[in-house]
Amino acid sequence: MSRRQLAGWKLLEQLAQRKKSQHMNQLFIDDPLRFEKFSIELPTMLLDYSKNLIDSETMKALVELATATDVECWRDRMFNGEPINLTEDRAVLHTALRGSATQTIEVDGQNINNQIKQQLTSMKSFVERLRRGDWLGYSGKRITDIVNIGVGGSNLGPKMVTEALKHYSDNT
Repeated sequence: MSRRQLAGWKLLEQLAQRKKSQHMNQLFIDDPLRFEKFSIELPTMLLDYSKNLIDSETMKALVELATATDVECWRDRMFNGEPINLTEDRAVLHTALRGSATQTIEVDGQNINNQIKQQLTSMKSFVERLRRGDWLGYSGKRITDIVNIGVGGSNLGPKMVTEALKHYSDNT
């Protein structure tokens, strides 16, 4: 059965239609505790979803849909290096590059920590060469601008990272 055919999905579609006419300012006026209800603060991060058109009913429906579609199992399989990319029958390893240096990451029973370390070292070297001006463009001139091209979901991660880290740029 397609996810879109699940009762939870259909309920979320109905809730989304109802919420289209709501205004964010009014939601905060109606519920002064909205931020507290719809945000989570961790020692190093704040996840604020209060500025989305959600309410307790929507959150409940999202959790129920996540349970019905076994999101936790898929998450665990992803972090375990199992092939969850069904169209390419391979692991999705973007999480591996963000993992802890002490965490063992296996794919098909093989520890890939050395490959991860090599890739991170290669990325660091590329960035350093680019910033020093050693890596030149096709014109033979220093590269001054970077364009991120992504399609669909593959663009979401890079876009989020570039937005989140742009204030760390040395702008040279």
